[in-house]
Amino acid sequence: MTTGLSARLPVTLVLVAVVTAVGAWAVPEGAGQRLYDDTTQFAAGAIAAFACFHAARSHAGVRVLWRVLLGVALTTWALVRLWWMIRDLVGPAGVPAVTVAGLALLTLPLLTFVALVAGSMALPRPVQASLRRDRTVLVIDSVLITGSLLAMVWSALPGRLFYDAGRDPWAVAVAAAYPVVDLVLVVMGVLLLITRPSSRAALTPLRLMVCAMLALGCSDTLRLLHPDGGVFASFVSAGYLVGPALLGLAAVSNRGQGDPRPLDRVDRDWLHLLLPYVPVVATGVFIAVRTGSGGQLTAYEAYLGWLVLGLVVARQMFTIVDNTVLLARVSEGQQELHHLAYHDPLTGLANRALFQERLVLALDAYRYRRVPVALLFADLDDFKLINDGFGHAMGDRLLRIVGDRLRAAVGPGDLVARLGGDEFAVLLERRGPETEETGHRILAALREPYVIDGHTVAVSASLGLVLPEPEDRELSADVLLRRADAAMYVSKRRGKNAMARYSAGADGGPNADLPHLLARAIGAPAEFGFETYYQPIVRFSDGAVVAVEALARWTDPIAGPVDPEVFVTVAERTGQVAAIDDFVLDRACADAAALANAYGRPIDVHVNVSAARLGQHGLEEAVLRALERHSVRASRLVVEITETRRIPELPPAVEVLHRLRQHGVRVALDDFGSGYNALAQLHSLPVDIVKLDSTLTDVDVAPERAGALCRSVLRICAELGVAVVAEGVETPARARALVDLGCDLGQGYLFGQPAPARSLTTIPTQPGPGMMIAP
Repeated sequence: MTTGLSARLPVTLVLVAVVTAVGAWAVPEGAGQRLYDDTTQFAAGAIAAFACFHAARSHAGVRVLWRVLLGVALTTWALVRLWWMIRDLVGPAGVPAVTVAGLALLTLPLLTFVALVAGSMALPRPVQASLRRDRTVLVIDSVLITGSLLAMVWSALPGRLFYDAGRDPWAVAVAAAYPVVDLVLVVMGVLLLITRPSSRAALTPLRLMVCAMLALGCSDTLRLLHPDGGVFASFVSAGYLVGPALLGLAAVSNRGQGDPRPLDRVDRDWLHLLLPYVPVVATGVFIAVRTGSGGQLTAYEAYLGWLVLGLVVARQMFTIVDNTVLLARVSEGQQELHHLAYHDPLTGLANRALFQERLVLALDAYRYRRVPVALLFADLDDFKLINDGFGHAMGDRLLRIVGDRLRAAVGPGDLVARLGGDEFAVLLERRGPETEETGHRILAALREPYVIDGHTVAVSASLGLVLPEPEDRELSADVLLRRADAAMYVSKRRGKNAMARYSAGADGGPNADLPHLLARAIGAPAEFGFETYYQPIVRFSDGAVVAVEALARWTDPIAGPVDPEVFVTVAERTGQVAAIDDFVLDRACADAAALANAYGRPIDVHVNVSAARLGQHGLEEAVLRALERHSVRASRLVVEITETRRIPELPPAVEVLHRLRQHGVRVALDDFGSGYNALAQLHSLPVDIVKLDSTLTDVDVAPERAGALCRSVLRICAELGVAVVAEGVETPARARALVDLGCDLGQGYLFGQPAPARSLTTIPTQPGPGMMIAP
């Protein structure tokens, strides 16, 4: 549309020039000249009005409104010209100087004024305020600048230019109203062009409207100064033709959507505030200089001065309102940002940052004023099962309900925080002996069933409670949190859904700080009780051991034996699981020769690797380094993917496994049927072995349901060429049932418990599954 408009504009101007020239040179002066002018101006107004109404059909909303208003204004303008044509034909004698038709011509600038105000609603605003306030400020600024310019022009004009004894004062006033309104419109359009960051689609019609009002304003000014036309008659007629033509072009420009691209403009918000005062200051300086040199203010200058002063006061009031609104919004924004920075977005509870700050203040109060303080650390039990079974949306809703129950179970002065995931903490300040009662009240509240979307789910929590000891004068917030975390793990080891209180004895006892002790043990595994145990994997047909699985075991000098599930969970939460995986990998490769001696032949070694490491740098290098260091054939190593957490990025993980298999290392999918390991992973990951979780191998307990599931998995794996190992084989009956289903390999307490390499001996061949297998 921009190309079409650029072609129509010069054509229109050329036509106007031709029509004006014809009127000036070919039409005789007097009544014929007036009739010609009225006829051409009528035609221009009628065509422009038709263009406005026609263009309005291609738009919607505010873009329709201002085009319709221009169409009505141009129609009224054309009808006045038509009336004057009829008057000229009948005879102009006796026509008064000021008529209703003459006043009706003011409809064009007035409706154009309304169209500009309405069109400004569609433009981006530098200050986001109400539309009514925004339109009011636009009008005040336009009138303020116009008044200042008029005062300057009035002061600069020589003599009494408008005082003519032969002219009717009322006619002069009406004639002067036209250029004044035109000037207001031009100023308003320029303000919109300068202060509003517009799109290209909005600039074209706005510029054309400003040019149209400039043309009409020039003609109205010349007509005011020279009512009879004189030498300026042709210019007056040309302006009255150019004005409607440009308004029509403004209406038809950018039909449809136009060009929605924003303009590349600098930030001009400061113009919105300063621009209205520039002409006011200039006019004030000009009048001050003139009066200072001996001149005097006329009544008109005084009236204009008071008008400008009143508008300045009104404009300042709106500016004050703007500032007040902006300050209120800034304050609200700061409060919102502060709330977001210190609160969890899901539950609305305090986050780790706010909890840390409050904990530091509470410890200072305890240290210097002995104000009681206690800390509760809560971790939901088996929350992963909720996410796996019902989806993360259900898990999020459950976390919100848990947060509400925690708030309801504590006092108004206590702080409840969500530290991340399913971990919560409660800071109990100024609490005495009832602290443990609060913990039991929280346990009771959280173990109540949750009804969400018609589903009833049960989730309990394990709590750790810690109170500063009297001798802990320099206790830090981090140490207190670690102790509460350690106490929470004690309750996990005791069976979950319980609360344990941290108590540090001479040897630390079961309440030792597990994250701290684990980090120390990983740094020196042999010194702090880390070992690698091995559990055999047996062929059902003859009971021969075909492989062993390497498992990490930890007996800390302070905490004593720590359950693998507990310390692996701690390692995952603290980012230390990769170090445990690498330790077991290295020890398994180092023990390969001892395992071959124990069983009389080389056997395969299965090593667990957290699925979270797949796709990350370091796993492939660690595997190849361990194989090379201990001279172990790659075909003897099986990497078991233990997916306690979802694989973060699947494509890189698949690439790593493909490269490991190219080196000869085989890949197993551990605990198939539980957690995230399911058919989707069997399809996506390149695996050689599937290890069935014990929930799928209890075929002796639930032969129909478990048997059907196990048979289906065995059939799928057989078609894919994937070997199957059944885990959790504890009885001869289960072993026979698995063989009947077609399973060849098994692992479980029936064939041996995990033990160090030094204690392994050759296991005698077991009888076939059709016979009684000794426990």
